[in-house]
Amino acid sequence: MGKKHAHHGGAWKIAYADFVTAMMALFLVLWLTSQDEKIKEAVQRSFTNPFASLTKESSGIIPQKDIPAVSRDKGGNFDSAAAVELAMLRRLNEELLKALEKEIDDDPQDPKPIKLDLTAEGLRISVFDRAKKPVFKLQSSEFTQYGDWVMSTLAWQISLFSTFNVELEGHTESGLKPIRENFGDWEISAERASAARRKLIEHGVSAGQIRKVVGFGDTVPMPQTPPEDETNRRITVMLKVRTGKGNGA
Repeated sequence: MGKKHAHHGGAWKIAYADFVTAMMALFLVLWLTSQDEKIKEAVQRSFTNPFASLTKESSGIIPQKDIPAVSRDKGGNFDSAAAVELAMLRRLNEELLKALEKEIDDDPQDPKPIKLDLTAEGLRISVFDRAKKPVFKLQSSEFTQYGDWVMSTLAWQISLFSTFNVELEGHTESGLKPIRENFGDWEISAERASAARRKLIEHGVSAGQIRKVVGFGDTVPMPQTPPEDETNRRITVMLKVRTGKGNGA
């Protein structure tokens, strides 16, 4: 009668699995610590809300389609930090649409009071100072209650994405009479841009993020819009992608 072979326990399999898991965890930690702050922030967001992707088109960190071109480094590789920033801009665009949805879609017949444009430079947010829904008090740089709500909502969302530079522009339509001598389109557009800067900082945006505040008067009308149209009376908040090392723009 042959000898029966003794069964060896499966403890070694468990030990081996633990070892592989530990090595994988070590690899992930080493990889993460070598990345820049933008990628770390994106990874943190994915763990905070694992079921929400950074973009509609992507289930991971890097967007897959319909985004501006991403720069390459000297070795011809994609700039992963820039790709993450673009993905985060898409996420911010979606979050702003949700936060401002009621105001944007309140009246289908009424021109939209806020316009979001995702460009190769970043995300451009145009806030229109319309007569029906004024953002500023008449011929003033003081916000209305509605304008205060819009800017505080923008500030809260922007403050969650601290890796972007912010540029602020003030614009007016043509044909306005000066409020007083030596205080016309240039002055009021500049003062409103400055008021927007103060409001963003008041509601959580870092002062270091804001890199430019400028008034353009009536010199930059909206595309395909008559210069005297009230649509040109607006504040533009531009969130710019930092695509290169040491590049603040």
